[in-house]
Amino acid sequence: MRDVCVYGGLATVWALSYAARGIMETVQRFRQFVIGQLNQLGSMLLLLLDIFKTTFSKRPRWRETVDQMYKIGWQSQAVVVVTGAFTGMVFAVQTYLQFHKVKMDTAVGPVVSVAMTRELGPVLTALMVAGRVGAAIAAELGTMKVTEQLDSMRSMGTAPVDYLAVPRFIALMVGLPLLTAEAMFFGIFSGYFVGVHMCGIDQAYFLNHMYQFTSAKDVASGLIKSVFFGMFIALISTYKGFNAAEGAEGVGRATTEAVVVSSLTVLIANFFLTVVFSKIIPV
Repeated sequence: MRDVCVYGGLATVWALSYAARGIMETVQRFRQFVIGQLNQLGSMLLLLLDIFKTTFSKRPRWRETVDQMYKIGWQSQAVVVVTGAFTGMVFAVQTYLQFHKVKMDTAVGPVVSVAMTRELGPVLTALMVAGRVGAAIAAELGTMKVTEQLDSMRSMGTAPVDYLAVPRFIALMVGLPLLTAEAMFFGIFSGYFVGVHMCGIDQAYFLNHMYQFTSAKDVASGLIKSVFFGMFIALISTYKGFNAAEGAEGVGRATTEAVVVSSLTVLIANFFLTVVFSKIIPV
């Protein structure tokens, strides 16, 4: 009986020590994760400051900037137009189905227009651009990092931030608001087409209520959001590309992280920007 008690006590002590060791390891891993994320955030802020400093203190490389505007803006139009148009269609149909139950069919127009200008247009455009352009930027810069092209540029006296990051940063800051405006237009137009020609809403009521309840502040709110979203996508994608690990696996990981982190940042930032704009630019 005494031996059983001794063995039982030893087993309990071992179990408690094992559990404590597991908790300490979990806390240590969490601590390392938090420190790693803070280090990345600090590095991104330093990169952002370097980009701003280079943008306002040196002459921009217009040829590279225009080339990036073509790749980021013009070549992304098809994706943005399809996204905006079918989002407006789906939103108009779903809104009509619900509003028709309470005889508020004519309210479909302002709901679609306000939603496209304030939220759906800028957010969905930013997500599509993050998936298409953000991945391309991270993959391109990551490949240059792995093949030591960035080191070659530094050895020749050319700063990678000046030659690579700034043109992409400016192109996204300029191109994303234009793409967002395009998505807003096609989303509202497609919602109008579906609401009037498919759902049978009176055209005069649809347009009159849309003009009445949609203001320039709604459009300005969405366009200002898109400027911030473009800054986030450019910063995260260039940072991930500049800091890609060695090998094809490192480039692939950097590309995936650029898309995921950019998309999450857009969604999180959209909430805070909406709260801020609701105070500055009231509905």
